[in-house]
Amino acid sequence: MTQAGERQHIAPRSASGTPASPNGDRTYRVSVPVRWSDMDVFHHINHARMVTLLEEARIPWLLSPERPTAALGAGAVVVEMNVKYRGQLRHADGPLQIDMWVQRLRSADWTIGYEVRANGSAPSAAPAVTASVQLAAFDIDSQRLRRLTGEERSFLAQFLHAGDAPVT
Repeated sequence: MTQAGERQHIAPRSASGTPASPNGDRTYRVSVPVRWSDMDVFHHINHARMVTLLEEARIPWLLSPERPTAALGAGAVVVEMNVKYRGQLRHADGPLQIDMWVQRLRSADWTIGYEVRANGSAPSAAPAVTASVQLAAFDIDSQRLRRLTGEERSFLAQFLHAGDAPVT
């Protein structure tokens, strides 16, 4: 095992946290360390910090140089974000285990689903946080949306769960 924040792997599983279905649903799982400053006065992870932790989770999945989606680091924007808290997470629960997959894939945008669990929780355990983020590919120079490339779409499609919205 590597240090917290370094352990990352692609693992088959369904959106519910149960073992992979025959249709090959895949998720990307990453460990994200919790900093003392992520907590608020009530000793649980603050909402704004949770949003940052979700962002930190998707960076190694989508923006690592070896990924076909790495160019999105130079141009992608958040269109919409929803976060639901189903339980508290505290500093002692870190590093957080964050599972991500693609809920919807369209020509210029995609939606990521998230499940966040305390360190050591079984993948089948109820997540403490669920979230979704719609992102769009963006051309910084022209200040316009751009279509995803074939390579980007192909990579993202590997993580599209069969029970979620179709590719359009």
